[in-house]
Amino acid sequence: MILKQYYLGCLAHASYLVGDRETGVAAVIDPQRDVDQYIADAKANGLKIRHVFLTHFHADFLAGHLELRDREGAAIYLGARAGAEYAHTPLKNGDVLEFGKVRLEILETPGHTPEGISIVVYDLEKDARKPQAVFTGDTLFIGDVGRPDLLASIGVTADELARMLYHSLHERLMKLPDETIVYPAHGAGSLCGKNLSSDTSSTIGIQRKFNYALQPMSEEEFRKIVTADQPDAPAYFVHDAILNRKERQTLDEALEKGLKKLAIDDVLRLQNAGAQVVDVRDPAEFEAAHLKGSLNIGLGGKYATWAGTLLDKERPIVIIAEPGRENEAATRLGRIGFDNLAGYLHACMEACQARPELVEKTERITAGNLAEAMASKNPPLVVDIRSEKEWSGRRIGGSINLPLNRLRERADELSRDRSIVVHCASGYRSAIGASILQQMGYTKVADLVGGIAAWEASRGEPAAAASCSIAAGKPAA
Repeated sequence: MILKQYYLGCLAHASYLVGDRETGVAAVIDPQRDVDQYIADAKANGLKIRHVFLTHFHADFLAGHLELRDREGAAIYLGARAGAEYAHTPLKNGDVLEFGKVRLEILETPGHTPEGISIVVYDLEKDARKPQAVFTGDTLFIGDVGRPDLLASIGVTADELARMLYHSLHERLMKLPDETIVYPAHGAGSLCGKNLSSDTSSTIGIQRKFNYALQPMSEEEFRKIVTADQPDAPAYFVHDAILNRKERQTLDEALEKGLKKLAIDDVLRLQNAGAQVVDVRDPAEFEAAHLKGSLNIGLGGKYATWAGTLLDKERPIVIIAEPGRENEAATRLGRIGFDNLAGYLHACMEACQARPELVEKTERITAGNLAEAMASKNPPLVVDIRSEKEWSGRRIGGSINLPLNRLRERADELSRDRSIVVHCASGYRSAIGASILQQMGYTKVADLVGGIAAWEASRGEPAAAASCSIAAGKPAA
């Protein structure tokens, strides 16, 4: 048996290929939408991908099941409650698929979503009675369990799903032997849970002992603990969960249609008509010079997550990228189902060299200079765009908290006459936030280089801890 994990760090997403050398058959579990790596690895091992499983309808990315169906002829398998538009095999508890020395046995494990399944893996060459591993999807993570409150679970309440999850864990997954390897669909950084480990695998025994949600407790106690303090889910989660149910265009089709060169005048025409211009360069490059009205979401961070959070999926998107990185930017948008691409600016910012009136910059301020400015007669307003939880833990004294995912809707709490310094943890999110404020017409905006980490380093001590969380009111001009 061949078993390989693929981990996509920017989406904290794990997918898997399991194959049998004897028959040359392989299955892929929870694939990302760009599927070349699975096909290449299968070919290198003398395998053909005949099966593709979704453990549930993922909300945080668009899965590659249709891509593998169309390119490899793979059959699609879903939980019995799925009811997707495309042809698939519905799987109920106890169903088995065998090929060569591989046996895949289905456990219905609803809770994160109603149709969720887990897939128990047997290596028949080693032991036909004892499972080697289990693909748990978003039911069981390392250190956490799948959140039951996502809007993707349309028609079922969070309380109902939490109760389903309790029984799925205790009556199904926890019945597996302690030595069974746990392979989840996500790791730390995913918004599908609140306490995910950076480890990408574990065992049932270790999770039974250390996972907070698997400790002895009643169903009611479990319901309360797993529904509390979950992070905000981006609006695109519902969009992706619905698209994963539907027949839709493949990634190759979307890229062929949308990845086209645009002259600067074409970009301006699209921008004036309502298109979203997204500059994916490093924040320092963007802030040195960028097209007026463009939004910076750098490829070097959680690009897809923030794009899905801040962009409108209905409006066309124009990309500005370093030459050669346009395809990467478009592909990573495609992974979350944002196929509304209108093209990319040919030659990047070189296209604007003869048109200086189209270009603006963003001021960058160091921690030392910010400290001096804050001690002056007219100090800037420091806007911390980290999450409320981050800000409550430690912050720059006198700062207010406007989380990045709420910045556009709450920007009117800021005075346009006062200088504003935006910061986050290290500088990635603050560059996004500063570009949003500039889009909205704020002209006195600066970005703190290095974020709160640089502030703490410059002062030789941690930033002030907050004793309570205070919502930002409208500051005085």
